[in-house]
Amino acid sequence: MKKSIKIMLAGLLAVPVLALGISLSAPIVQTASAQSIVDGANAAKGNGQATSLFESGGVFQTITNTALYLIGAISVLMLIYGGIRYTTSMGDAKDVESAKNTIMYAIIGVVVALLAFAIVNFVLTSLVAK
Repeated sequence: MKKSIKIMLAGLLAVPVLALGISLSAPIVQTASAQSIVDGANAAKGNGQATSLFESGGVFQTITNTALYLIGAISVLMLIYGGIRYTTSMGDAKDVESAKNTIMYAIIGVVVALLAFAIVNFVLTSLVAK
């Protein structure tokens, strides 16, 4: 019985992970403006792209924000996983302690990701403004 509950909950946890993967791999459809072959050629040449590594919307900020977004998403998923483990521990002291540690580290991960996001954006906007 305990094993079947864990399998069902693991299946429920897999749904958000699959949805996240599908949304990241889905093509982006642009309907607001008409794109042409010339626009694609200009983008391939680098026209309209960030010219500086550290400018607002530059390469560093884009990569950092994407990495921090992924870290935050993984932390939230681990928080959900820890809650499921806590619920299915059935009072076993070892399992409860392990689930509490998972929840605590997931919360620390969310806080670190938010603080890192804020610090990176603050520093980059301060550098660009000068």
